[in-house]
Amino acid sequence: MGVALSSARALGDFGVTLMVAGNIPGRTQTLPLYIYGQVESLNFARAHAAALVLVAVGIGSLWLVRRMEAGSHERLA
Repeated sequence: MGVALSSARALGDFGVTLMVAGNIPGRTQTLPLYIYGQVESLNFARAHAAALVLVAVGIGSLWLVRRMEAGSHERLA
Protein backbone atom coordinates (compact mmCIF):
# COMPACT_ATOMS: atom_id res chain seq x y z
CA MET A 1 0.00 0.00 0.00
CA GLY A 2 2.85 2.38 0.80
CA VAL A 3 4.39 1.90 -2.65
CA ALA A 4 1.10 2.76 -4.35
CA LEU A 5 0.60 5.88 -2.24
CA SER A 6 4.15 7.11 -2.74
CA SER A 7 3.92 6.45 -6.47
CA ALA A 8 0.66 8.39 -6.70
CA ARG A 9 2.17 11.28 -4.77
CA ALA A 10 5.27 11.34 -6.97
CA LEU A 11 3.14 11.18 -10.10
CA GLY A 12 1.15 14.22 -9.05
CA ASP A 13 4.02 16.20 -7.53
CA PHE A 14 4.19 19.67 -8.96
CA GLY A 15 6.06 22.17 -6.84
CA VAL A 16 9.22 20.18 -6.20
CA THR A 17 9.67 19.35 -9.86
CA LEU A 18 9.11 22.95 -10.89
CA MET A 19 11.53 24.33 -8.30
CA VAL A 20 14.31 21.74 -8.58
CA ALA A 21 14.28 20.48 -12.15
CA GLY A 22 12.51 23.35 -13.86
CA ASN A 23 10.16 22.91 -16.77
CA ILE A 24 12.13 22.02 -19.87
CA PRO A 25 9.60 20.52 -22.34
CA GLY A 26 10.76 17.12 -23.50
CA ARG A 27 13.43 16.79 -20.79
CA THR A 28 12.13 17.54 -17.29
CA GLN A 29 8.45 18.05 -18.00
CA THR A 30 6.14 15.83 -15.98
CA LEU A 31 2.44 15.36 -16.58
CA PRO A 32 1.39 17.89 -13.89
CA LEU A 33 3.75 20.45 -15.43
CA TYR A 34 2.31 19.67 -18.85
CA ILE A 35 -1.18 20.29 -17.53
CA TYR A 36 -0.02 23.58 -15.99
CA GLY A 37 1.48 24.68 -19.30
CA GLN A 38 -1.65 23.77 -21.23
CA VAL A 39 -3.87 25.70 -18.84
CA GLU A 40 -1.56 28.71 -19.06
CA SER A 41 -1.85 28.65 -22.85
CA LEU A 42 -5.66 28.22 -22.57
CA ASN A 43 -5.54 24.75 -24.13
CA PHE A 44 -8.16 23.28 -21.81
CA ALA A 45 -8.97 20.21 -23.92
CA ARG A 46 -5.37 18.96 -23.73
CA ALA A 47 -5.21 19.79 -20.02
CA HIS A 48 -8.39 17.81 -19.36
CA ALA A 49 -7.13 14.84 -21.37
CA ALA A 50 -3.85 14.78 -19.43
CA ALA A 51 -5.74 15.10 -16.13
CA LEU A 52 -7.88 12.12 -17.11
CA VAL A 53 -4.70 10.11 -17.71
CA LEU A 54 -3.55 10.97 -14.17
CA VAL A 55 -6.93 9.97 -12.75
CA ALA A 56 -6.89 6.68 -14.66
CA VAL A 57 -3.38 5.83 -13.44
CA GLY A 58 -4.38 6.66 -9.86
CA ILE A 59 -7.53 4.55 -9.96
CA GLY A 60 -5.66 1.74 -11.69
CA SER A 61 -2.93 1.68 -9.07
CA LEU A 62 -5.45 1.62 -6.24
CA TRP A 63 -7.33 -1.20 -7.94
CA LEU A 64 -4.08 -3.14 -8.33
CA VAL A 65 -3.20 -2.69 -4.66
CA ARG A 66 -6.65 -3.87 -3.60
CA ARG A 67 -6.31 -6.96 -5.81
CA MET A 68 -2.89 -7.71 -4.35
CA GLU A 69 -4.20 -7.27 -0.79
CA ALA A 70 -7.16 -9.56 -1.49
CA GLY A 71 -4.79 -12.19 -2.91
CA SER A 72 -2.54 -12.10 0.14
CA HIS A 73 -5.52 -12.47 2.51
CA GLU A 74 -6.77 -15.51 0.59
CA ARG A 75 -3.35 -17.18 0.84
CA LEU A 76 -3.27 -16.67 4.61
CA ALA A 77 -6.65 -18.28 5.20
